[in-house]
Amino acid sequence: MNKFSVQIISILMVFILLAGCSGNNEAVSDEGSHEVKVSDVGDASRFNLFLEAEDVAITTGNVRVESKHPGFSGMGYLTGIEEDGDTISFTVSIPESGFYDLNFISSSYEGYKENNIYVNGEMVGVSKVEGTDFQDCVIKRVYLSSGEQEIKITKSWGWIRLDALEITASSPVDEDIYKVSAELVDPEATESTRRLMRYLADMYGKYVISGQYCDKGINGPEFKAIKQATGKYPAMLGLDFIEYTPSRTAHGVVGKSVEHAIEFTESGGIVTFCWHWNAPEPYLYNTPENPWWKGFYTEAANIDLKAIMNGQDPKGYDLLIRDIDVIAEKLKQLQEADVPVLWRPLHEASGGWFWWGASGPEPYIKLYRLLFERLTNTHKIHNLIWVWNGQDPEWYPGDEYVDIIGIDIYPGERVYSSQAAKFNEILEWTDKSKIIAMTENGCLFDPDLVFRDNAIWSYFGTWGGEFVILNKSYTLSEKYNEKHMVNKVYNHDKVITLDELPDLKAYGSK
Repeated sequence: MNKFSVQIISILMVFILLAGCSGNNEAVSDEGSHEVKVSDVGDASRFNLFLEAEDVAITTGNVRVESKHPGFSGMGYLTGIEEDGDTISFTVSIPESGFYDLNFISSSYEGYKENNIYVNGEMVGVSKVEGTDFQDCVIKRVYLSSGEQEIKITKSWGWIRLDALEITASSPVDEDIYKVSAELVDPEATESTRRLMRYLADMYGKYVISGQYCDKGINGPEFKAIKQATGKYPAMLGLDFIEYTPSRTAHGVVGKSVEHAIEFTESGGIVTFCWHWNAPEPYLYNTPENPWWKGFYTEAANIDLKAIMNGQDPKGYDLLIRDIDVIAEKLKQLQEADVPVLWRPLHEASGGWFWWGASGPEPYIKLYRLLFERLTNTHKIHNLIWVWNGQDPEWYPGDEYVDIIGIDIYPGERVYSSQAAKFNEILEWTDKSKIIAMTENGCLFDPDLVFRDNAIWSYFGTWGGEFVILNKSYTLSEKYNEKHMVNKVYNHDKVITLDELPDLKAYGSK
């Protein structure tokens, strides 16, 4: 189909929409069951638009029409998303600004695939498909303005067949999603920890708590740069236990995160910790290509977590216990100083780039539960709010081990969207109502969009370094976050900064 024919079809489609066509126009191929229909668009809540990809989409690169694979509707489907530059675009006319579900009816060549979805050049989510049968791949509650919109699919993994795009008005949002319990999975949690969780639960859905990772604490360059640019400090300090790991201290590394956490808590702030767990010494390659200090990466450590958790590597198990016990002592110091911790261990597991995620979900879940039991029951550490950050529901260790569900999102440079698609996806990961947080981010989100899209993350935690500062200085780097957006976020009336936190030690007292 040439570009002129596509334009004619698009014009006819827009004409039908603007005319407010009542009833349904239907056409079903002999090879598929997806109806082509345009519902009454006079009522936006009934909006339904079905677009055959092979008929109306504009393509670039290797994308082409085929009809070999069974189960498609219409005259065929589009395939050939194989390289960067291969795209499929739809131009649609939306009758009324609002929220719409985008269903990319697709099949995979083999296994799981995902690809990026953009609206008018802004990424709104990821279309996911697993299996060779044509199936629904829905991104829920995407905000579309009235008028003409471009919806584009670009290669992330590629290797799919796209049959059609169906756009429907989203169902009304369930306002109960922000009604969460403040009860912790550790029934013996300290009073300060319970008060912090109560505060998080009370704020959830009403405000967003600002957070920033900074290895050097409140006096570090990221915090100072934000303060100089906005007049505000983040309410939450993100730190890492990495430098306390035995395979790093063996090389003379000295950690300071505990001291920074105590100092920030005494300033009235909230503390969150992750742990880039450097693998035990026997598993490190320690080569020029993969030096010892990269030992938390899968590529730099020869460690088989499955064998360890199945009992096939008892020495490895003992080494993991040794490392956990070392970190337990640091957590005890924080507990003795009355510092509650948003504790985010074993993060980003499903990505596979860290050794604790390289063997799949089953051994990972065993390790997560072991860590919980060892810290809570063996070491009697009760100042932890457990934040699970596995990135994928198949890796979920269970509601009884998780207080908060976190996700790490790095969408590119200067992308300030609400990331509502991921928020809405996480809502379906468990039947329990859990607080949802953006535990790491490269780009800040625009608070106005977060509240517009009803994707109100409990807190964010911008990663340090180049995402905030320029060359380890106290000057903002604008590569990922422009100064105007940093100012908007930190001075927004719905974003909580350090000076706006209540006395958390007394929070909830009558």
